[in-house]
Amino acid sequence: MSAKAKTTVLVVDDDQSHRTILLALINGWGYAATGADDGAKAVALAKGKPFDLILMDVRMAVMGGIEALKEIKAYNPAIPVLIMTAYSNVESAVEAIKAGAYDYLTKPLDFDVLRLTLERALEHISLKAENQALRERLVSAFDPRSIIGRSPAMRRLMDMVAMVAPSEATVLVTGESGTGKELIARAIHANSSRRNGPLVAVNCAALSETLLESELFGHEKGAFSGADKRREGRFMQADKGTIFLDEIGETSAAMQAKLLRAIQEREIQRVGSDRTLRVDVRIVAATNRDLKAEVEAGRFREDLYYRLNVMTLPVPPLRDRAEDIPLLAMHFLRRFAEANRKTAKGFTPQAMDLLLKYDWPGNVRELENAVERAVVLMAGDFVTEKELPLGVIEANGLSETSSGQAASQREPAMILPLEAVEREAILAALEVTGGNKTEAAKQLGITRKTLLAKLQR
Repeated sequence: MSAKAKTTVLVVDDDQSHRTILLALINGWGYAATGADDGAKAVALAKGKPFDLILMDVRMAVMGGIEALKEIKAYNPAIPVLIMTAYSNVESAVEAIKAGAYDYLTKPLDFDVLRLTLERALEHISLKAENQALRERLVSAFDPRSIIGRSPAMRRLMDMVAMVAPSEATVLVTGESGTGKELIARAIHANSSRRNGPLVAVNCAALSETLLESELFGHEKGAFSGADKRREGRFMQADKGTIFLDEIGETSAAMQAKLLRAIQEREIQRVGSDRTLRVDVRIVAATNRDLKAEVEAGRFREDLYYRLNVMTLPVPPLRDRAEDIPLLAMHFLRRFAEANRKTAKGFTPQAMDLLLKYDWPGNVRELENAVERAVVLMAGDFVTEKELPLGVIEANGLSETSSGQAASQREPAMILPLEAVEREAILAALEVTGGNKTEAAKQLGITRKTLLAKLQR
């Protein structure tokens, strides 16, 4: 049985011929459609069976669609309801949206638009259910919304985090610089049995070998010049919790040997001491290097690699999840606008087009910096291409000129992708606002009527 065949749709229309046509169409698309000729019957059916979606006319003899909608949403607010109305009765559509309808369609129906809207509504509800399930698995100690992304790659990653976090397994988080590896490490710790213990992070690339050994394992008084008292290292600080070894691929061969013992035996020695200390820590490491290639090149210990590589979580680069760029950009825009006490409504289509076409070698960190720069420089309510970094502009074949000049340098073929840019911006706004079209319209700097028209198209 296909996934669609399990999806139930209730069609409510007192026009028998129109209802029959809709039932035939929707069943033909692979869904399981049921009919009702009145709003009161629709309410009774909805209370008796959890339909996945309801398609309902506004004007019906006994109970109208708006009244039925209110009763259905009061009983089960999770059911998406699509309202059908005549062109001359748009006021009813507005009332339906206020009452909780997912969307409205105007009669005579465009069946292609109907199918697209129906699929979009079901996909939206499916994503909400998926996100809710993930939130239940990722406990409140770490808000999953801190990790922003609706792309398939990010959803797969968060599923893996949810599975790995409760275990005691050592985890290796891989990915390019700026992809958010530490954020994933924090999510793992916050959703583990060690969440009440400390999470201690160490940047292995930031310290020399001598300083790193002291930082990790501690030292005795007099162990070296300047060691005027005993110091506990990061491993001991992380006892009963998690230690995050960032950029572990940058460590020297000697340090790798000492780390191997600490990870394998959970034993350490302070610098200048012969005493062995037991530690109870979970290891999460991260690297932007290909450790397998480093092993083959003789630059990384094979035994340490296999100790670290119990569970590997690859964080995708931003260029491989372009669907997340509008969402991330809007998130950073709101944050930096608030920090700089500015009013920022969004990005112009041209600016968003440049963000989407850029490869982002610095990944999310580079995007964050680009948006912060744009917020500082912006003079109006919207970020334009003029405020974006020169590298982003030049990578798209434009020079840093006025917006009019930049736009004039676009090739005709770049006109079409703007529709896709607009679509992504709208979807991102709806995702951020949880499907609230009024709030999404405000975020986009357009009227609700304009947003609905764009969604209809």
